[in-house]
Amino acid sequence: MRKFGLIGHPLKHSFSKKFFSEKFEKEGLGNCQYELFDIDGISKITQVIRENPELEGLNVTIPYKEQVIPYLDEMEPGCRVIGAVNTVRIKNGRLTGFNTDYYGFKESLSKWLDGRQPGALILGSGGASRAVKQALADLTIPYLMVSRQKTKVPGSVDYSDLVADRRYLDEHHLIINTTPLGTFPNIAEMPPIPLEYLTDQHLVYDLVYNPATTLLMESAADRGALTKNGHEMLILQAEASWGIWNRAPDADK
Repeated sequence: MRKFGLIGHPLKHSFSKKFFSEKFEKEGLGNCQYELFDIDGISKITQVIRENPELEGLNVTIPYKEQVIPYLDEMEPGCRVIGAVNTVRIKNGRLTGFNTDYYGFKESLSKWLDGRQPGALILGSGGASRAVKQALADLTIPYLMVSRQKTKVPGSVDYSDLVADRRYLDEHHLIINTTPLGTFPNIAEMPPIPLEYLTDQHLVYDLVYNPATTLLMESAADRGALTKNGHEMLILQAEASWGIWNRAPDADK
């Protein structure tokens, strides 16, 4: 039996298990299974691998996309630039890290923007934001980070800055939420951006996919903004993970 899985915490409402289980059934891959490994500390990844010798690959989600790096034997060059990993291939006892969040987000955003290049505000500074930053840079879209504490991210602003000076939203028409705020079951939460500054010129891309319409998306749409959730990105990154797990290691080069 070929085994794959997801590590993170918490994993109660994971997309990955449903996606891969349905994929395996649809494609007649009866020799494959996908499991959830809800671990309360990244050090337990070694236990997961030891207790599941059939594991060929792992997806990595919040809060371990950065914390997993010291446990890897190697990473693709792009991961070193991004500084976060969401896919691990296990081959001959070696763990190799990849970032398919980057690919999924870049492809999804590029198609949605359809040639537009608005300045972007990235909400959040965790592992997902790193892939988003690199994708925006490669699409030559200027961006500014927004974090709860700007001192932690040099060159960033915090949410109070957005409230104090509406020019941030006037000059950045693309807003990307990389935080988990608004994810089920905490659907009444959203990043504290000043909604009164949003217009029909804004585009809001929320990486959250459950619920399909977050409070942030609903509130932005009420102001005339276009909105998109993270479902398409998830499908693209999951398929990219599957491709990595099934190709020969020398094909990485």
